[in-house]
Amino acid sequence: MIDKIIKAVITVIGTLLGVFTGVLLNQNGLLNFTEFQNVLVIIGISLVFGIIFFLLSTRIKKIGLKVVGAFETELLKFSTMDIIWGALGLIVGFIIAFLISQPFADIKYVGTIISILSYLIFGYLGIKISTRKKDDVIWPQINLKKSTVSKKQDKSSKKEIILPKILDTSVIIDGRISDICKTGFIEGTLVIPEFVLKELRHIADSSDSLKRNRGRRGLDILNILQKDDAVHVVIESKDYGDNIEVDVKLLKLAKELGGKVLTNDFNLNKVAEFQGVEVLNINELANAVKPVVLPGEEMTVMVVKDGKESGQGLAYLDDGTMIVVEGGKKCIGDSVVVTVTSVLQTAAGRMIFAKLKNVINKAV
Repeated sequence: MIDKIIKAVITVIGTLLGVFTGVLLNQNGLLNFTEFQNVLVIIGISLVFGIIFFLLSTRIKKIGLKVVGAFETELLKFSTMDIIWGALGLIVGFIIAFLISQPFADIKYVGTIISILSYLIFGYLGIKISTRKKDDVIWPQINLKKSTVSKKQDKSSKKEIILPKILDTSVIIDGRISDICKTGFIEGTLVIPEFVLKELRHIADSSDSLKRNRGRRGLDILNILQKDDAVHVVIESKDYGDNIEVDVKLLKLAKELGGKVLTNDFNLNKVAEFQGVEVLNINELANAVKPVVLPGEEMTVMVVKDGKESGQGLAYLDDGTMIVVEGGKKCIGDSVVVTVTSVLQTAAGRMIFAKLKNVINKAV
């Protein structure tokens, strides 16, 4: 039933197109017949167009569905804000095109060409400019630097600026960002770049099962963040080309938005520091909230394996912190009491160095 209705609609469209073509030919003096004959010719053209469209209705329907599907796929790549700003920009562009093309409306052919070109050019510019410059509205305190400077000069009206946080792929896959956001320690807007989403989708579609699971976990975390009312998530469509690495794109975007990069990638952390981009490292946060261990303290641990250096043994705390025990190789499998000698803290993690005091539980 639906197929028949679609065929009928396509046939009617073809008939109307035929009528329009016939009327257009008549108005331009290309039909040199009597008025009655012109009407018959127009009817004949409309019937021919209707029959052609009816015969091609199945193919036209398939092509139409493909076009609609492709358009929908492209549309889903953009955020709601991008679509809204794009629509507003298109309207403004059409208004400008209308005003520009009006003086040429009376010029035959030339007026029509100028009008079409004006609508195409200014419609395109309206969409592009509005979507590219939307940040001036979303984060005016970031992009309007002059306004920020004036606020700093006026201490009485100075307000703390909460900068947006740009998430990288690793911190999304890691998943701890969702739990941190629930605690309320992360303030401001979470920005998810479109190129990060693209990388996540690529990982989720990987033939490697481990990568595929990691990618799907990342997408699940994004869904959790979007559903959390306490978190404001924005999809950023800005890209810098496929030939540039994702980490480089992240740093460029952070500089443009004046935001901070949220990551747990140690290498990205170092590159960002070198380029002057602020970074919030989840691993550093995790290390910061671990219990403080001071030199001279004693603790009971189990030596599980030997270390890199001769005679060393390795033990681990419940939170995964590695303890290097001097002389602990001979006590592998034993519970021992050790004395902390030093603690090495880095962005990649924490290491505790200790010396063996005595064995309290000898393995059999």
